[in-house]
Amino acid sequence: MPAFSHRISQALTQRDEQGLTRKLLAHQGVHQGKLLHHGQAYVHFSGNDYLGLASSAELVQAWQQGLTLWGAGSGASPMVTGFSSIHQELIRELCDWLGYEDGVLFNSGFSANQATLFALLEATDTLVQDKLNHASLMEAGMLSQATMKRFKHNDVAHLDRLLSDNLCNPLVVTEGVFSMDGDKAPLQSIATVCQNKAWWMVDDAHGIGVHGDMGAGSCALAGVKPDILVVTFGKAFGLSGAAVLTRRDVADYLAQFARHHVYSTAMPPAQAHALLHATHMIQTQQWRRDRLATLQQVYHDTFHRLPGYVATDTPIKPFLIGESECALRLATRLRERGYWLTAIRPPTVPQGMARLRITLTADHSPQDIVGLGRALEQLLEEGV
Repeated sequence: MPAFSHRISQALTQRDEQGLTRKLLAHQGVHQGKLLHHGQAYVHFSGNDYLGLASSAELVQAWQQGLTLWGAGSGASPMVTGFSSIHQELIRELCDWLGYEDGVLFNSGFSANQATLFALLEATDTLVQDKLNHASLMEAGMLSQATMKRFKHNDVAHLDRLLSDNLCNPLVVTEGVFSMDGDKAPLQSIATVCQNKAWWMVDDAHGIGVHGDMGAGSCALAGVKPDILVVTFGKAFGLSGAAVLTRRDVADYLAQFARHHVYSTAMPPAQAHALLHATHMIQTQQWRRDRLATLQQVYHDTFHRLPGYVATDTPIKPFLIGESECALRLATRLRERGYWLTAIRPPTVPQGMARLRITLTADHSPQDIVGLGRALEQLLEEGV
């Protein structure tokens, strides 16, 4: 209909005029820190494969073994015949590792977050979120029946004031590590504020596998246990999907009432087999986290004098530029020099806060990081 055509055309034109158009770029594969595009290999600084598992031959073999044992797909939703013993074993392993009674598997972190909030929240409830939570959480809050309030980013005093305002059935939600700024939530303080006042939930997509003893994540590092923990498999696990870990009755409730779970085809059992192996790799291969720690020190030594440097103790290293056009130009020029980075622009980040989002993985070498730093320093001196 004309109304839809006009609306679509207008939105695309406006986005293009604002310099915010995004394009899908089809590459030919990512392997050991390198991205192949049009026959050229680039040092890849734009992914979330923090431990380098995505291209690990050991994990690839585990998935191939899973395909042999379980076939290609699950064939049905979990409540029909899509849930197999390997799914159950994966949940049991996650619970034993992270200290929960039960869990529910989802096909993405986005669906896990939305399914949980949609299923739990009713009109009489209050959702209290960190202002910089992921879009999946914010959108779920806006679309849910609950009243949503936001506290200033990592501002525990503001959260405390909100919770002291006699909120009805409050659920507090934060991330363990924030994906654009690479900073960590003050989880110990949040746990103290929420005690006897609110349920709380942590999405640890960018912390699990990287932080804590045996890679148990941000909450383990902080010594806290939220009521609900979302573990995403698309980052340090090197695969995809997610799990929501919680009490047994809450997991049963989500399995019954979370529509993303009830009405979606279950994760392929071969994938669950590979995820189970990834879980073991994360717990036993400490060298991957040790290598990341070394690379983070190299990054600090190389970049800390450059304008735009932001210190973080996570593999996410935002390099602030300011204007979107400048960030795009820098990303393009760095690509010409063999470094693949992504310019992050509004609406993902606030106006005037465009940046290069640099992420480190265990597949990088110190030389990769030093080379990127020198190239970026030269471009900044040239006024690009």
